[in-house]
Amino acid sequence: MSFDIQYLLWLQQLRVATGGIFDELFNALSKFAVDILPFLPFVVFWGVDKRWGYIFLTNQWVGEVMNGFIKLTVCAYRPWIRSDLIEPAGDSKVAATGYSFPSGHTTVATIMYGTTFVWQKDKRRWLAVTCAVLLLLTGFSRNFLGVHTPQDVAVGFLASSIMIAIVLTVSRKVEGNEKVVDILTLVGILATILVLIYIQVKPYPMEFIADGALLVDPQKMMNDTFKGCGAFMGFLIGSYVERHYIHYEIPVGAKNLPMMVCAGAALALAWKELFAPATIVLIFGGHWGNFIARCMMTLFAVWFWPIMIQKECKEVA
Repeated sequence: MSFDIQYLLWLQQLRVATGGIFDELFNALSKFAVDILPFLPFVVFWGVDKRWGYIFLTNQWVGEVMNGFIKLTVCAYRPWIRSDLIEPAGDSKVAATGYSFPSGHTTVATIMYGTTFVWQKDKRRWLAVTCAVLLLLTGFSRNFLGVHTPQDVAVGFLASSIMIAIVLTVSRKVEGNEKVVDILTLVGILATILVLIYIQVKPYPMEFIADGALLVDPQKMMNDTFKGCGAFMGFLIGSYVERHYIHYEIPVGAKNLPMMVCAGAALALAWKELFAPATIVLIFGGHWGNFIARCMMTLFAVWFWPIMIQKECKEVA
């Protein structure tokens, strides 16, 4: 038996021995990382620091596309598929999306907490330290819950950390040079198209179980990557429009700015969790429905809502 499975079995025994009292805590940490934290870049962009908002958004969507590309290239099975002895906590066997390597939750957590750490380490050390602790706990939670191996978590963390460093370096070098930023935007659009082509034409493991069903359906595994590509495409197009035509500036001091930021985040969350699945995804299906829905969400974030904030704050002022 491989070391990674042995480690997960040891954590599983610990889970059972403690009566599962930590399951909900670690599950909450994981859910917070992927369900709530992804809206932090919108809040930063709209109402705190536009430059860092762009850095957050770039890290977020480059990271998600990168994670999906690696997952669909490696096609590593989840721990409970590799070993019948693994029993993940909760409904993970049904709810888990995507292949196992690298961990998507760890990738998102590293991007959100890691970017915040870099941003705030010299301003609010308590916040940077808190982010570092939450990142470590989120990564560990994926092992503790039995849904990812140690290498899934480690590579998710390392790949995202390297990506953050690259984005920060590039952003400093191209700041103020709109021509280069436009070229990078075009490169991002072409790269996203190539990723979409790649994940649809590449071969996947096609192992069947006794009743003739696929052990792992690659079509289901693609959904998260379509979401990431759609969000990144919307961000790239929306950012071009914002930089050239909207020129959004945070209306610092406007009394209703906090309300507009909160309203925008609520609308984006409602679209992602409720309205998109009931409309666009239902009409166009899991792949292209998710692509279009996430594209619309990021267009809303960097194009439409900044216009509404400027209009509303100007009228009130």
